[in-house]
Amino acid sequence: MTGGGTGVGKEIALQMADAGAFVTITGRRQAQLDAVAGLHANIAGFSADVTDRASLKALVRTATGGWGEISIAVANAGAANSVPFSRMTEEDWKDTLEINLTGVFHTFQAVLPGMEKSGWGRLISVASTAGLKGYSYVSAYCAAKHGVVGLTKSLSLELATKGITVNTVCPGFTETPMLERSIENIMTKTGMDPESARKALTSTNPQGRFIQPEEIASTICWLCEETSGSVTGQAISVSGGEI
Repeated sequence: MTGGGTGVGKEIALQMADAGAFVTITGRRQAQLDAVAGLHANIAGFSADVTDRASLKALVRTATGGWGEISIAVANAGAANSVPFSRMTEEDWKDTLEINLTGVFHTFQAVLPGMEKSGWGRLISVASTAGLKGYSYVSAYCAAKHGVVGLTKSLSLELATKGITVNTVCPGFTETPMLERSIENIMTKTGMDPESARKALTSTNPQGRFIQPEEIASTICWLCEETSGSVTGQAISVSGGEI
C-alpha cells in the first residue's frame, strides 16, 4: 500500500493486518513507516516514491520476496495544494498529476502481472469526492482525481474476466494531517480562527462532520472480501451524503 505512513494509510494497514493480511506499506519517509510497522507484526515498511516507476518496481520485488505475490494493492498516496488556476504554474500542475494520478498508474502496473498470473486480485485506489465534483482552488487535484475514477472504470472492464476487481474510494474531507494543513491554509489566507475554518470545510458534508480514517479503511477491507467479487469499476463515495 502506498501512502502508508500516516492518516488513512496507517488505518488501512492496521485494519488489514488485524484481518490476517501481510501488509507492505510504502511512502517517502522511512521513520513514519517504521512507526506504523512497529504497531503490528504483519506490517513491514519500505520507502519508495510513487512518481518513480523504477522505485515502485523495486518495492514490489522486495515485498514479493518476503511475503509472496501481491494479491491486493491499495494506491493511497496523494497530495493537494490550493492555488487559483490563474496563478498555477506548469510545475504545480505536473507535480499534482504525478502524485495523484501517475502514482496510481505506476502502482497498478507494478503489481498487475502477479495478479494476472494467480487469477485473483484487488486493485483499489483512494481518490476523493474531488474525483466526482469540482472544488475551487484545487483544479489540478480535481483533474487528477477525476482521472483516477476514469482509470478505475476503464481498467475494470479490461480485467473483468480475470478475477481482478478495480475500484476507487472517494472520501470527503477526512480527519488527517493533510486536512490540518488545509485548515492552516484557510486560516492564513482568510484570518479565520480554527473553529471557523473547520466549519467552512464541514459545511459541505450533510452530516456536518469530517470523515474518519477508520470509515475509509473498513470500506477498503470490505472490497477485499470474496463476497465483494462482483463490485468492480466503482467510485464509492464515503462522504456523509455530499455525493
